[in-house]
Amino acid sequence: MIAAAGIEQTITSGTLVLALPLAALAGMVSFLSPCVLPLVPGYLSYVTGMTGEDLAVQRKGRLVAGVGLFVLGFTFVFMAYGFIFGGLGHWLHAYEDAITRVLGAVTIFMGLLFMGLFTGLQRTVKSARLPSAGIAGAPLLGALFGLGWTPCIGPTLGAIQALAVTEATPVRGGVLSFFYCVGLGLPFLVTALAYRRALGVFGWVKRHYVLVMRLGGGMLVAIGVLLLTGLWTELNNELRVWIGGFGTVI
Repeated sequence: MIAAAGIEQTITSGTLVLALPLAALAGMVSFLSPCVLPLVPGYLSYVTGMTGEDLAVQRKGRLVAGVGLFVLGFTFVFMAYGFIFGGLGHWLHAYEDAITRVLGAVTIFMGLLFMGLFTGLQRTVKSARLPSAGIAGAPLLGALFGLGWTPCIGPTLGAIQALAVTEATPVRGGVLSFFYCVGLGLPFLVTALAYRRALGVFGWVKRHYVLVMRLGGGMLVAIGVLLLTGLWTELNNELRVWIGGFGTVI
């Protein structure tokens, strides 16, 4: 009971109430990015040991198991980032205002980078050794995805880690990163459950990549402006007051 109440208080605090949906949305934007979406069928094939033809006939049990383990692999990596950056924010709490504004400027740059205004700066670091194809290697491949694709999805992930620093505790940073992983991981699972339909949606997204990237980058720029101007802190303070005005209904 006490632990559950503590978790609920952490998630419903003023800062995270505002940050968590943005983190989940950033994860979804990462999934739709050109460096992830085109590779999804290949990932699904690799983590299940199934060919494209097998995927198309919807062997859902093996698909969901492999994808679930893959998602757990990169969730572990990204949550570790959140704990580290949240701890860094706690250590530098005395300089919170200055750091928040610097992170705001960095996040604006990340947003512009995501829009494609600075070509050549997004890179991936691919491992020369990959785990064996199939469900057994799925968690390790997920972890390698988290490590190797970090530079590629850096704009969205970087914005979330900037918010993790402002949360100023490892736990809050970890929770924030977890919601980012929910936004990134759920589309993988939905694809596993509805592979044929998902491919149709992928085709539409690919035809409208410019719009997707501009909207995603615009979201990051908006977060950066809020951080840079101090409006993020003001909004969080307003939310604390608003949430504090509600009593628990028994």
